[in-house]
Amino acid sequence: MIERNERLPLVALRGLTVIPGMLMHFDVSRKVSIEAINKAMDDDQRIILVAQRDPEVDEPKFEDLYSIGTLAEIKQVIKLPNDILRVVVTAKHRSRLLQLEEDKCYLGEVEHYIDSIDDISEFELNAMVRSIKDILEVYCVVNDKFDRTVAEQLLEEKDLSKLLDSLAANLPIPMEEKQMLLEEVNLLDRFDKLAVTLTNEIEITKYRKEFQQKVKSQVDKNQKEYLLREQLKVIREELGESNAESDADEFSKKIEELNASDEVKERLKKEVERFKNTSSNSSESAVIRGYIETLLALPWNKVSKDKTSVKNAKKVLNARHYGMEDVKDRILDFLAVRSLTGKGTSPIICLVGPPGTGKTSIARSVADALNKEYVRISLGGVRDEAEIRGHRKTYVGAMPGRIVTALKSAGVSNPLMLLDEIDKVSNDYKGDTFSALLEVLDGEQNKSFVDHYLELPVDLSEVFFVATANSLQTIPRPLLDRMEIIEVSSYTENEKLHIAKEHLLPKQIEKNGLKKDQLAIQPKAMTKIIQSYTREAGVRNLERTLSKICRKAARQLVEEEATAIKVTTKNLKEFLGKEKYSFEMKNKKDDIGLVRGLAWTSVGGDTLEIEVNVMPGKGGITLTGKLGDVMKESASIAMTYIRSIASDYDVDPQFFAKHDIHIHVPEGAVPKDGPSAGITMATAILSAVTKKKVRADVAMTGEVTLRGRVLPIGGLKEKLLAAKNAGIKLVLVPKQNEKDVEELSDEILDGIQVKFVSNMQQVLSDAIC
Repeated sequence: MIERNERLPLVALRGLTVIPGMLMHFDVSRKVSIEAINKAMDDDQRIILVAQRDPEVDEPKFEDLYSIGTLAEIKQVIKLPNDILRVVVTAKHRSRLLQLEEDKCYLGEVEHYIDSIDDISEFELNAMVRSIKDILEVYCVVNDKFDRTVAEQLLEEKDLSKLLDSLAANLPIPMEEKQMLLEEVNLLDRFDKLAVTLTNEIEITKYRKEFQQKVKSQVDKNQKEYLLREQLKVIREELGESNAESDADEFSKKIEELNASDEVKERLKKEVERFKNTSSNSSESAVIRGYIETLLALPWNKVSKDKTSVKNAKKVLNARHYGMEDVKDRILDFLAVRSLTGKGTSPIICLVGPPGTGKTSIARSVADALNKEYVRISLGGVRDEAEIRGHRKTYVGAMPGRIVTALKSAGVSNPLMLLDEIDKVSNDYKGDTFSALLEVLDGEQNKSFVDHYLELPVDLSEVFFVATANSLQTIPRPLLDRMEIIEVSSYTENEKLHIAKEHLLPKQIEKNGLKKDQLAIQPKAMTKIIQSYTREAGVRNLERTLSKICRKAARQLVEEEATAIKVTTKNLKEFLGKEKYSFEMKNKKDDIGLVRGLAWTSVGGDTLEIEVNVMPGKGGITLTGKLGDVMKESASIAMTYIRSIASDYDVDPQFFAKHDIHIHVPEGAVPKDGPSAGITMATAILSAVTKKKVRADVAMTGEVTLRGRVLPIGGLKEKLLAAKNAGIKLVLVPKQNEKDVEELSDEILDGIQVKFVSNMQQVLSDAIC
């Protein structure tokens, strides 16, 4: 029977169908659903509940909803964290959705259906009630997991409508079938469909039980065979009989199942025959057994299926690593080629950069992005060639090399293999380890890499090799030629800030037993930590510093029973003590003989003040500041160049014969070397000689020649970051480094002007006041 039409608030449910008569609760988090609940509570607490056809749709339209839903009365609303409401409702009766209006909340125009028994005789009603109860009793016997209390309540029910709805609500059937029963507004049709559904469930349960019984019987049979084999093994041991023959049979069975080439299988069969004919008490038997087991354990032709989705790989890499665009681009290029061709030679990548910049961790992320098995080989301190190629079986304790062992550990022939610290490999009288790596990392040779222990060719062409190194200076040129070098440079302050906020801090909070809402570090405080408590190219010390803050916070939470801790610039000293580092800022005013240069260090860039003083003397030159040989040569070249152009600045020809010049680079205890301070020294000397001031907001870097040409330098990114931190406005850079500046991000260049110079005249005109 159809009642009047109404406009009521509506909530769309994901994967849930509400049957009339049910008392249930559900959670809502969507804004429109919360508004609908609030509107219903303001009116008469009635609401329409309709299931979505597709639970994944976030903003369902009229066509995304089933036509039949349920009118319910809200009994209770509980507010949960994260703007979630838990709603308790009592379902009343069926309603058909005629129209959906979308405003702040969903308003549905519906018509209600009330079950009517006017057209059904009392005899028919009793027959249908008894019939459905008979089927239910059979179902309860077949399915012993059905709730007995619920079954007893159902069997006591006499109202056909309530019986059908209660049974539909409690049956363990899919949501789609429950929706089908909900949409039957006619009581007779609903009875027919529920009877069929219940009968089908009885048959399905019977078949499932039969399958389970068959599986159990098979398991019992296997268990019995296992026990008999164990008893036979004990009997043979008591009789002193060898198990070699049974082990050989087991090996033969595994050889037939092995997915390998005929060459490998033939070799294995020969070794198994030798194993059969060798006494189990001899040492050779153990050697042969180990060799056979190693060959059987290797993944000869077993490969894992790579993920070729470029979008998925990009998403994984961006989520786990901030920056490192060159590495990400190379991986995505490889994936794009693999997705087009269906195959592709795995690249051999070498990530080079300072410690703590994420070289090792990104290799793991790449493996996850490609769905590859990940194995890591640490090469630091490896000096024996046999560590790579393996030992020959004639030696006692022979074993495969690390490459083959890693393949065995991976279980597939196409893993991502990380060769960590490849620049720290050393050599001794036992062989050249670098030369052993040549075959491994050569795409033309590693298709048939021969391990001394296996004495069989192993295909490494499908292995994705990733090597890491801090420096390329110790790696021989032939080995470098086989790898694609990708430089992982120092992180900028902004990159460190993002890494700390998005990765390091959440990791340390979890590691130290804290919750997310128990510790907060202000952005300004985080910047202070990066600038004043760590000085490094990577983020390893930054992570240790954040770990220290987390430990201090944990102690305060336990001792002082605090609920939440906030770290600011004001209370930062309480957690980390006094500041460890400070940036040397630019001079406040222009000065004579004082020029700021730029230097690259292992922990990033730094500014380098060069002071020159002139005094009466006999033409001597003094160099102080613990300078290296290259830097001393730069000072001599700069001095010669300035003397050659002194006349252009009206300097007395006898000036250099009657005066001594002292060149000093502060922080004398720190060794300094490199040619990039050449133009800085030349500018400082000219300033001191001519008594002309040098601009305080200028820094420079570049090598100088005797003729005043400015030559390119390295480490430009780190040097520009140091200049920016020191408040420098203008940086003079060699013209030939222009291509390096073009590759830098706007974040690094923001706030500073980079001017390219090709000779000293340009340098002096910009630096001298």
